[in-house]
Amino acid sequence: MKKNKHIQGLLAAFILLLSAPLLSAENSSVLPEEELNVKEFILEHLADSYEWHIVGHGERELTVPLPVILHSKASGWHFYFSSRFHHGEDAYEGFRIATEGKYKGKIVETDASGIETRPLDLSLTKNAASLLFTSLLLIIIIMSVAWSLKHNPLESKKGFTGIMEMFIMSIHDEVIKPSVGNDYKRYAPFLLTVFFFIFTNNLLGLIPLFPGGANVTGNIAVTMVLAVATFLVVNLSGNKAYYKDILWPDVPAWLKVPFPLMPVIEIVGTLTKPFALMIRLFANIMAGHSIVLGLTILIFITVSLGSAINASMTVVSVIFAVFIDFVELLIAYIQAYVFTLLSAVFIGQARISHGSKPAVQETKPIFMKDK
Repeated sequence: MKKNKHIQGLLAAFILLLSAPLLSAENSSVLPEEELNVKEFILEHLADSYEWHIVGHGERELTVPLPVILHSKASGWHFYFSSRFHHGEDAYEGFRIATEGKYKGKIVETDASGIETRPLDLSLTKNAASLLFTSLLLIIIIMSVAWSLKHNPLESKKGFTGIMEMFIMSIHDEVIKPSVGNDYKRYAPFLLTVFFFIFTNNLLGLIPLFPGGANVTGNIAVTMVLAVATFLVVNLSGNKAYYKDILWPDVPAWLKVPFPLMPVIEIVGTLTKPFALMIRLFANIMAGHSIVLGLTILIFITVSLGSAINASMTVVSVIFAVFIDFVELLIAYIQAYVFTLLSAVFIGQARISHGSKPAVQETKPIFMKDK
């Protein structure tokens, strides 16, 4: 009897869970609602904002306001928090957050002629705040790991310190050292910083709760800065052989004069490498977030199709969204790994001399060394 009661209780809970979409569908049939714009919904959640949304219920929203720093040609400097805009619904001191047009989502002001213009906007947005948080978090983590390894170098590390040591040594020994070449130690700090910065931001972007959820590495401005940093390191540290191969490569003379066909191709190649780094990271992270949002929004789209379809699609949506989230965990590591690997390869190509080997030769084990 007790077993039957437990089974009946589980069945009742399961039916109640499936009936939730039915209740929402009935309520939506009573209250007229606007048709959900899938494109606007996804882009709105992926875009940057002037506040950090935590949770919302109906018209009530819990957010973390961020500092707004503006300079207007007419009224000078303005400093206040984004809560003055009341989630973008109100204007304050002549400024408001545009809801449409080319400045949508940005703070604008209206001049005397009625034209919307953009002031000098130095505000701390959600992505910028997440960048600062990630940087501070990385500094604390790396300094604590370095302190532990420095004061107890012979002790076997366990827990989080051991995991971090494994990550650092794997990237250092398997990516940076063989890809850069003999002077890999000069570039190891930069490449390790790039890897952990991208990896940490990728992971925080998958966490829907504060202080996660910011689409940092899915923002092309951030990936562009990372790509430009790699471009500068590669080209500022390139040796004579690297620039000779670009400006005067070893090809037949008719490919270089009178029209410098091959030098032009090589120069374009130096620009396409960082461009590929920028687009690859941006596109993969943006696509992953868009897929998760697209699967989630299926629940709301199928409400008008009936309770049976909505209930089944809710289950399918949740299962696939959880699966994609686990895939995104793997992608978070892969994208950081690929960006670091390609950056190391590009640096190695810029440092290699004619006749030299591109990678550090592996030393033989002790028992294989010549006596």
